[in-house]
Amino acid sequence: MHALRKKIAVALLLALGGPMAHAAATPAAKDIVIVHGALVDGSGWHAVHDILIKDGFHVTIVQEPLTSLADDVDATKRVLDQQNGPVVLVGHSYGGSVITEAGADPKVSALVYVSALQPDVGEASGQLLSKFAAPNDAMRATPDKYFYLPAEKFRATYAADLSPAQAAFLADSQQPLAQKAMAAPISVAAWHTKPSYAVLTTEDRIVSPELQRWMYQRSNAKVTEIAASHASFMSQPVTVARVIEAAAKQTN
Repeated sequence: MHALRKKIAVALLLALGGPMAHAAATPAAKDIVIVHGALVDGSGWHAVHDILIKDGFHVTIVQEPLTSLADDVDATKRVLDQQNGPVVLVGHSYGGSVITEAGADPKVSALVYVSALQPDVGEASGQLLSKFAAPNDAMRATPDKYFYLPAEKFRATYAADLSPAQAAFLADSQQPLAQKAMAAPISVAAWHTKPSYAVLTTEDRIVSPELQRWMYQRSNAKVTEIAASHASFMSQPVTVARVIEAAAKQTN
């Protein structure tokens, strides 16, 4: 009799499309994929990684070549192919452009933008940055057209809320970004169909707070605003991890 009642209850939920049936169809994500930004690699996400792992998530960090938008999207897709899904896809800085396109993957359930660019279809990263210019003039380009920050200007521009030693490590391990990656337009904007979360950094000198606010309002992202530099993933890893976990737990 008990088994019969259980079958009837399940049948009613499926027939009515009630909230329990919906929740079962959209489980909370356990896989987190992180896409680092320009000028750095994935090693700076160590603290966020450890928090998420401790809280029971499976975390993979994409190491992009930063040679072109297409190359970086392909690197992200290769990592997504290894996940079981649903996946929360996290992007920092230029990595926001990468997840905007790669996030169209059906495994991706939510997007998290950390001080990140969030272009629409047809927009390029550099085009967005010029809309609200960041308050710095430190960026330089190599003869073969890769952007970088001079080591002596790195901390003030990128990581003012990190210790001198931490900022020096980032500067010394800097990974330049190809200019052509910044010029490439986005072909699909996953935030139109996937829920977006954002960490807005009010002390940012790379992606201006005004640009972040404009982009995140346009996408109707759920915004967490913090007083932090562009390196918030290192200076405030707990806050960044909590936003990622909120995205993972959403079931809409």
